[in-house]
Amino acid sequence: MIRLAGGCFYILIGIIGKTLRFDVEGLDYLLDPDSKCKFPIVCMWHDRIFSGTYYMRNRGLVVMSSISFDAEYTARCIQRLGFGVIKGSSTRGGTRALVEMIRLMKSGVPMAFTIDGPRGPRYQAKAGPALLAKKTGNPMLAFMVETKRHWTMKSWDKFQIPRPFSAAKVFFAEPIFVSPDADENELEQKRIELQHALDDLVEKGKAWAENKHSY
Repeated sequence: MIRLAGGCFYILIGIIGKTLRFDVEGLDYLLDPDSKCKFPIVCMWHDRIFSGTYYMRNRGLVVMSSISFDAEYTARCIQRLGFGVIKGSSTRGGTRALVEMIRLMKSGVPMAFTIDGPRGPRYQAKAGPALLAKKTGNPMLAFMVETKRHWTMKSWDKFQIPRPFSAAKVFFAEPIFVSPDADENELEQKRIELQHALDDLVEKGKAWAENKHSY
């Protein structure tokens, strides 16, 4: 069942993803050869997994995946899209997973988080990326894809599935760096900064989607 679900989700993402018309905002500093953001910690909301994983496919990103049925078939799917997977979550196996992520980042591997997953609360950033940024020196990077037209599921995260041939706007915020000697207060401030960056992207996405003259 896991293999079947993962395969079906992969096929669905591939079919719909190929029809989306992407426009990108905020990518300039990543393309700068002198950028310190070569190996970012990409952070996005759980409801944008569909369009986000398609856009970020085959870029060498590694994600943390929780130990559950729905996470397992999702992991099977995103591995086919070129992502690496580390098992763990904020409630189970998180410490071991974080150690492995630190090791991989120090060898030059970028990471990604669905930062309010796996079960919410919706649109509430967790602390893991800030700690990873402290340990590795790599910045957190808020990322989001807004689609003009999509279906919204009746799930805890209001999961979005883009409608075929929809226009899609990709947003990147400025990178957020964390000092290697950051204490708990500074880590919390950086988590809040990331929260605000992601909230701002949601608002920018809504404004773009509501603009009838944007294509």
